Amino acid sequence: MDSLTQAALGGALGGAVLGGRLGRGAVLGGAVLATLPDLDVLIDYGDAVANFSEHRGFSHSLLVLAPLATLLAWGLSRWKPAPGFGRWWAFTTLVLLTHPLLDAFTTYGTQLWWPVGPPVALNSVFIIDPLYTLPLLIAVIIALIRPPALTVLSVGLGLSSAYLAWSLVAQQWMTQRVQDTLAERGLEAVPLMVQPMPFSTFLWRATALTPDQRLEIVTGVFDGDRPPHVEAFPRSPELETEAARLADGRRLAWFTRGFLDYRRDGDRLVVTDVRLGVPGAHPFQFVIAHQGLDGWQPLTSSRLPRPMVNQDAWPALWRRTFALAPVLCLRSLTVGDSVAAC
Repeated sequence: MDSLTQAALGGALGGAVLGGRLGRGAVLGGAVLATLPDLDVLIDYGDAVANFSEHRGFSHSLLVLAPLATLLAWGLSRWKPAPGFGRWWAFTTLVLLTHPLLDAFTTYGTQLWWPVGPPVALNSVFIIDPLYTLPLLIAVIIALIRPPALTVLSVGLGLSSAYLAWSLVAQQWMTQRVQDTLAERGLEAVPLMVQPMPFSTFLWRATALTPDQRLEIVTGVFDGDRPPHVEAFPRSPELETEAARLADGRRLAWFTRGFLDYRRDGDRLVVTDVRLGVPGAHPFQFVIAHQGLDGWQPLTSSRLPRPMVNQDAWPALWRRTFALAPVLCLRSLTVGDSVAAC
C-alpha cells in the first residue's frame, strides 16, 4: 500500500497498544516505524529488473522483521522500562509485521518468506484505496488531537480490517462471475488473476492467459445480471520463449507468475508487467535484450517511462464503477453504451 496508508495503520496500532501510556508519542512512533520496511526503495540493486523484483524483498520478510521487532523491543525497554518489554514487543511486532501483511493484499507481490519463498499477492485491494485508508487516518488525527482516543483507534482498526475482509469476499464473487464467462468459451483451466480496478473494490479486472491471447474482463459489484465485457489482446509466444532464455526474463516471470506481455520495439525486447495499471497504461515496462546477428542478446535492463493516462479515463472509471456506463473499453480507457464501442 501507499506510504500514507502504512503510516496511518502503524500510527493506529501504536496508539492502540501504547497510547494510554505514551499518548501522541505512541501514535507518531508507530507511524514512523511502519514506514521503515519501504526504505528498501533507496537501495540500487544494479538494474531496473532487479530494483523492481527486489522491492518488498528482505525488508518485508516476516523472517527478518520478527527478530528485528524483538530486538527493537529489547532496546526500547532498556531505554524506557515503564511500559515493560511485553508492551514494547507488542508495539514493534504489530507495527512492523502488519506492513508486509497489508502489502500482501495488493497485486505487486510481497516476499513474506524471503529468502525461501515466492512473492505473495492476494490481489484483493488496489495499492491506493481511500475506503481502507480513511478510517485509519481519521482515527489517527483524532488521537493526535485528543490522545489517547483508544475507542476511536479501535473503531478505525476494526473498520479497516472489515474492509479487507470484504475485499476478499468481493474478489471471490467476481471470480465466480468471470469463471462462468470463461467456461462458456471453454477456458476453465487458464491462468487467471482477478483484482480491483483503481481506488475501490467495486469494479474488478480479470486477466486470463491463453497461449495466443490475453483476455481482459471488467465486471463490477453494481453490474447486476449484465454479462462481463471481454477484450482480447494478442500474445507473442515466440518472444516469451526468447525471454525465458534470459535471466531477467525468468526473474520477471517468477515475480509476476507469468502475467507478462512481450513485444518487439525496433531491435529491443520489451517485457511488460500486465498485472499493474491497465492496458495502455502499464507502469512497469522493461527493455531486457536487443537483437543482434546471433539472436537476442541480454542488456542491462532499463525501465521505460511511465505511459501517460488519458485524463478522461478517471471520469470514465467513476461512471463504470457505479454502472452508469455499461462498458469500459480498456484499450482506450473510455466508456461506451455497448461492446461495439470498443
